[in-house]
Amino acid sequence: MAKKWGQQIKSWMTKQMELPQDVMMDLPRITMVGQLHIYIENHRGLIAFSDKELRLLLKQGQLLVKGKAFVIKTILPEEILLEGKIEQVIYLNDDK
Repeated sequence: MAKKWGQQIKSWMTKQMELPQDVMMDLPRITMVGQLHIYIENHRGLIAFSDKELRLLLKQGQLLVKGKAFVIKTILPEEILLEGKIEQVIYLNDDK
């Protein structure tokens, strides 16, 4: 219950102070350039990588990117830049 209240307070503060939701609510920020690049900020770590799939841990759930010829161009603790042909970006909920 306290966790739900905390999220409601963060949401209210974000709206009142006009702050970016991704910063205040610990959400990922995903920027795509066509089907060629995807830049993901505010993730919690790399779970799996192949030339056809990237799976990242988020605060709540996971992010799955599917495609072809994937190459990680940049990887930092909370940021990743992926190149290749991006076909799907799927958010997987954490069923807790």
